[in-house]
Amino acid sequence: MLKFFRSRIKLRSPAIGFLLLFGWSILLGWGMALAFDNPKQPEIVAQSTPAQIGTVDPIPERYQTGLKLYLENCSSCHIALPPEVMPSDTWRTLLLEPEQHYGQKLEPIPRPFIFVVWDYVRTFSRPLNKEEQTPFRLSESRYFKAFHPQVDLPQSLNSRTCVSCHPGAAEYDFRRLTPEQENSPSGN
Repeated sequence: MLKFFRSRIKLRSPAIGFLLLFGWSILLGWGMALAFDNPKQPEIVAQSTPAQIGTVDPIPERYQTGLKLYLENCSSCHIALPPEVMPSDTWRTLLLEPEQHYGQKLEPIPRPFIFVVWDYVRTFSRPLNKEEQTPFRLSESRYFKAFHPQVDLPQSLNSRTCVSCHPGAAEYDFRRLTPEQENSPSGN
């Protein structure tokens, strides 16, 4: 009878070992998946803090690098405009033809970076109407005008014009207004 049990134990021993190994692998794999799995974070990030850029508009994490590269490349010479104020066609031309940037010849943004910047500005800009010409001046942009419906804009817009109403414009904060503008009937 002892021989019978030994033979059964020997026969089951590899099967039990296999089942234990299989169970252990499942538990180990599940534990590693829990440890290393990065659940998809929501696209919306918290509003800016003083340590971040000045904008109060939430920028999804996916576009943060594009925003950073955009600000590094554009705000080094002038106030960087929010992509919303110009149509996508304007941004495409400005990014792809840096040799004709308002009378200045710029160094092109390296290819990998230009795609990241383009992804950012394209996402937050707007389309052009079929009959509409591509505007290259703020005063020509219907989107810029829509953001400033009751503002008497001067014929020639420049950085001083922006800062006169938006004191945080140099920090990419176009939401904060001067007290005079804040209390105006239009609120723009």
